[in-house]
Amino acid sequence: MKSVRSLKRYFRDAIHGVFRNFSLSVASISCITITLIVVAASLILSMNVENFSDSIRKDVTVVMFLKGDTTKEDENKILNELKTISNIDSNSIEFKSKVDSAKELKEGSDIFATTVDRWTEETNPLLDSYMFKVVDIEKIDDTVNQVKNLTFSKDKINNINYGEDIVHQLIVVFNVVEKICIVAVLSLVLVTAFLIGNTIKLAIYSRRREIEIMRLVGASNISIKIPFIIEGLFIGIIGSIIPILITIFGYTSLYDFFGGKLFGSALATLVEPMPFIYNISGILLLIGIVVGMIGSYQAVRKYLKI
Repeated sequence: MKSVRSLKRYFRDAIHGVFRNFSLSVASISCITITLIVVAASLILSMNVENFSDSIRKDVTVVMFLKGDTTKEDENKILNELKTISNIDSNSIEFKSKVDSAKELKEGSDIFATTVDRWTEETNPLLDSYMFKVVDIEKIDDTVNQVKNLTFSKDKINNINYGEDIVHQLIVVFNVVEKICIVAVLSLVLVTAFLIGNTIKLAIYSRRREIEIMRLVGASNISIKIPFIIEGLFIGIIGSIIPILITIFGYTSLYDFFGGKLFGSALATLVEPMPFIYNISGILLLIGIVVGMIGSYQAVRKYLKI
């Protein structure tokens, strides 16, 4: 019971401390609000850039052209061999006959329509093909080499095309973008922690006389520190409210405005709001609470030499 009464007193003192030093509390809350808005924007941007990269990665398709003498039985054997390669997405494997390829060519361009109409099944110069996607794009070269060395399929393959040069450039760009996003977010979080921590330290430092009086009347170090730590918790929570509201309503409105896709492209797909906005909100609340409590603790422990 004594510990419960002490805890109640600590919370009461913390709440009184926030309102007694309202101007300093507002300064700390404002600092937390502004910096967390920047962190929220950075997190949303980095997550969506990563989502764009994943969409492009998943869209890379390998096209394996078969020789003209490949039979239906051969096609089934090739399909079974492709399914044995772990990095190939089995659900993405698709067979396209030269007749289907000719139809696509005809429908895709009026220029080629007249030429394609003249082709017969015997004079059609196109080739049957298998198309598939890989699970890990960074292993695409090894996967293609595996396909080329398959026991049965290797003698039936005419050519394999997957835009090697472009894919390699994309892999490099993706890795660089991913690292930049991680460094940017971590840097912003550290800067946020530094700014918020120093603001709270200054607020508590201005109350050093109050702490000295508490020590003179015999208050223990713990009974002095805990109300300030709880006060930092309250400041962190209050400072997180506006960034969280902006994240929830702002991102949802942005997603609805663009229809979930930037520039109408299927590759530039935005992350769906649910549960994305709540995950970001949880991160913001956690940063506000942790930084607020740590900033208060450090200020009481180091700056005031308690």
